[in-house]
Amino acid sequence: MAHSDGIDLTLALAPRMAPLLAQRTEGLGQRMPADLTFGNLWLFRRAHQWRWHDGLWPCISGVTYDGQGLALPLFDIGQAPMDVLRALVTRYGALFPLCEREANAVRDCGLVLTDNRDDADYVYQAQAFRTYQGRVLQKKANLMAQLLAAHVVEAEPYGVHLRDAAHQVLDGWMQDKGKAPGEADEAACHDALTLAPELGLRGFLYRADGQPAGLLLAERLQDGVWAVRFAKGLVRFKGIAQYMFHHFAISGGTGADDRIDWLNFEQDLGLPNFRQTKMSYQPAILLPKWRLLPPTA
Repeated sequence: MAHSDGIDLTLALAPRMAPLLAQRTEGLGQRMPADLTFGNLWLFRRAHQWRWHDGLWPCISGVTYDGQGLALPLFDIGQAPMDVLRALVTRYGALFPLCEREANAVRDCGLVLTDNRDDADYVYQAQAFRTYQGRVLQKKANLMAQLLAAHVVEAEPYGVHLRDAAHQVLDGWMQDKGKAPGEADEAACHDALTLAPELGLRGFLYRADGQPAGLLLAERLQDGVWAVRFAKGLVRFKGIAQYMFHHFAISGGTGADDRIDWLNFEQDLGLPNFRQTKMSYQPAILLPKWRLLPPTA
């Protein structure tokens, strides 16, 4: 259950929060949870009911996707007094998400440490998308080949001048999925399309035979590590998803320093179709994200 204290998460908080998140995740490389960037937190502020709490031990409070109250710490929990951690867990219900090194730092604190498979991030070597080698991934290559045989596909680096065309893709994707307005991640995607530069999102709009067919927006997590935040393709262009991932892995983040070694596809939320699709690309890492909970009775 979310708390009413604190203040709403707004873009004005970025200069305060972003450096704290960067300190928490420094050096994690491909094992950085996809959640822990300011842009991601702001985009999904509605779903998590985020509230900002400043102070000596700053955090944001909210709820997980499965409805558990939480505090997301914006400090090094390995350096925090145990009574601070216990107080936050008691007040908000859990500390989440914690990475592996943070989990190791609090294993003996008297609280309960657990990881939920539904929370785990799917992390892939970018090279797998560049080549689609191997029996399983060959099916992805075949779908991409079918797309390219049937359509002339073009990619343009995303900018807000492409927002209307990108909204056509989003609206079509919502219809393809049978989603009502406001469902899925529609609101977050609308925000991303409007504020991509400010949020550090880079990617491409894809056209097939001149028609908007797909969009991909990603965010750099660490050197060589990118989280794919939004990937929408229209169902009538079979193979567009496989092509977008392949193209992005080859093309980079559209900047001179945007090497891509790893792609993070975030969690599956326990949804069977998400899990099946993400597993079909053969992740190199299922990255656990830990919850620190009150002691059991």
